[in-house]
Amino acid sequence: MSITTPFRHPPYCPNPGCDSHENTVVWRFVKKGFYLRDRRPYRVQRYRCCSCGRYFSSQTFSPSYWLRRGDLLESTFHRLVSCSCFRQIARETGVSHSTIRRLSDRLGRHCLLFHERMRPKACPEEPLVLDGLRSFEHSQYWPMDLNLLVGESYFVYGFNDAELRRSGTMRPAQKEKRRVLEKRFGKPDPRATEKQVEELLDRIVPEGGQVALRSDEHRAYPRAMSRLLDRSFVHEQTSSKESRTPASPLFPANHTDLLVRHSSANHKRETVAFSKRRLSALLRLAIWVVWRNYLKDRSENRGAGPPAQALGITGRPLRVKEILAQRLFPEREGITGWLRECYFGRIPTRAIERCVAHEASYAV
Repeated sequence: MSITTPFRHPPYCPNPGCDSHENTVVWRFVKKGFYLRDRRPYRVQRYRCCSCGRYFSSQTFSPSYWLRRGDLLESTFHRLVSCSCFRQIARETGVSHSTIRRLSDRLGRHCLLFHERMRPKACPEEPLVLDGLRSFEHSQYWPMDLNLLVGESYFVYGFNDAELRRSGTMRPAQKEKRRVLEKRFGKPDPRATEKQVEELLDRIVPEGGQVALRSDEHRAYPRAMSRLLDRSFVHEQTSSKESRTPASPLFPANHTDLLVRHSSANHKRETVAFSKRRLSALLRLAIWVVWRNYLKDRSENRGAGPPAQALGITGRPLRVKEILAQRLFPEREGITGWLRECYFGRIPTRAIERCVAHEASYAV
């Protein structure tokens, strides 16, 4: 069944611990009544799995599962890629900003799984451009890089994060404040970029693959590539000081950075809408990646279609309603490593001592 088609009947057991969660050959279920709602769908059919006895409903397979304001998912998706911040969306929709934050997290987790299911698993045939988008979490004393791997087609193959130490020109008072913060919360790993770039390349480029990789002259990138001995990289470096025109080999990444800042309020150069948690920034970036890859046209004037259409992943631009047609389950998508840590909210913000992981029993 297509990813953009809603389920008419329960396709598998939603219980990750059930044998019928992935193996549906011998799966059986029975109807067990229904319940009524104040919003669409007003009548929800209930079921029981004959394998594990778990009760569930048709709503279990919707991305709005266990949400009071699931009707705001689609509009929130559009607003989050239109440079709106949480409080602006909350004022427009008449809800709390914390409600919008939870909807953003739900959309981000869904988009992580959606992109992982849809992206090509074979070795990319087009040249890839690696770049780090500099942003910050909590305050400007905690910068980070959002490592992006972008193809010549402008398709964003993947991303992750790298925690950094604040650098650059600082006044004596700022240096003292950085020292106090680092004494309390610790210093970021100086090899974070190298480790995270290695993770990103390992995830996107399969074993035995060979790709042409373009980047700036960041010294951590060659070290990260040298650690992946079972892959071959043709590395081409270009100075980041060169003109960022369409003729530049780094233009796909530069254009992606421009669009991220243009479309996301939390990544503006000077803003009060910055992400207070690194996880929130990553999940919101996952929404942007799905929008860019599967909805956003590569050219507003020429109508060339989104990058996914150029690669033959989709035959046309998708709609948000199609992307949110089915609920995706992490166990069925087989996410591991950094993706799993991100999905389950285990990426901490150093300046926030309490990290609340996503450990809901049913609404995963």
